[in-house]
Amino acid sequence: MVNDKILELKNLVKKFGNITAVNDLSILSIKRGEFLTFLGPSGCGKTTLLRMIGGFYYPSSGNIIMEGEIINDIPPEKRKTSMVFQNYALFPHMTVFENIAYGLKVKKLPGKEIEKKVMNALSIVQLEGLEHRKPNQLSGGQQQRVALARCIVIEPRIILLDEPLSNLDASLRVMMREEIRKIQKSLGLTTIFVTHDQEEAMSMADRIVVMNQGKIEQIGTPLEIYEKPSTLFVAGFIGYVNMVKGKIKSRQNESLTIATDLGEFINMNEDLKGFKAGDEVTIIIRPEAVCLEKASLKREGNTFQGRIQNFTYIGYIARYYVEVAGQEFPFIVEISNPGGRGILQAGEQVTLTLPLNFHCIKDR
Repeated sequence: MVNDKILELKNLVKKFGNITAVNDLSILSIKRGEFLTFLGPSGCGKTTLLRMIGGFYYPSSGNIIMEGEIINDIPPEKRKTSMVFQNYALFPHMTVFENIAYGLKVKKLPGKEIEKKVMNALSIVQLEGLEHRKPNQLSGGQQQRVALARCIVIEPRIILLDEPLSNLDASLRVMMREEIRKIQKSLGLTTIFVTHDQEEAMSMADRIVVMNQGKIEQIGTPLEIYEKPSTLFVAGFIGYVNMVKGKIKSRQNESLTIATDLGEFINMNEDLKGFKAGDEVTIIIRPEAVCLEKASLKREGNTFQGRIQNFTYIGYIARYYVEVAGQEFPFIVEISNPGGRGILQAGEQVTLTLPLNFHCIKDR
């Protein structure tokens, strides 16, 4: 049976003087052909971790294991990895062809083989005909493609991407992330991508590693990270979220009754293992899961009252901020296709209804 695990990180620590950038971090299996994203705020250790995998930093302790071999002390040029840096790091005095060919020349491949591989790489990133240009004659998106081609051409086991889209404008960033994902899938490249942009991570990754203060908060698919965050940090970091503190009043089979300052709510989520009466919990509600009605009548079910504080119209959605008694922060509600339903105005009284299968996190 072929082992599909290509990389393993065990108890990694990286210190810079008295500062611990990565703190006893382990990922037991990064699979061949997987697109894995390190996501987190600035200073969480994600770039430090990527640079350790690439050999630009050596671990203070712990092990990096590639295909069963500990590679802690192997320099970058001898690792089976290739890295695209945030600023692309192209050689300004070299042509596109020469930039892409650089790694192959270091390996002392024959000239004809180098030409064949470079032209193939240019074809993959759709830059045919630009091989004689210098980097300053290219757009930002084209420079990013050259940097990607330079990585692909040496046929590494793992490609490392350090926020490569951050220098592009918004529309080009969307286009390039789709291009990178398409190339990654077509070539079956194992890819590790660093970003602080939640939308980039959600749209590109097979799995996301959410990091905070040098540690892993959660590893999961985009769906798991968004719908079932395991910590309050993950819930708050990924997209907009409403949090309601409560206490489990009773449990009956797969149904919880939770007492909150907004009233009692019924949760019939099928994944409630470990929850019992008396537990203090935080209810996690995404804005698009809330039903908002222009009414102030008390209805049956998970309902409560509020008053629209303000709203933001974004075309495809209207995002309402609803003032609710007992809540420190306004409740956020997103309504799709708002133009067809009419926009509610600030000051209007509304009824909010929660779904019967919301997510809960047990308070620690």
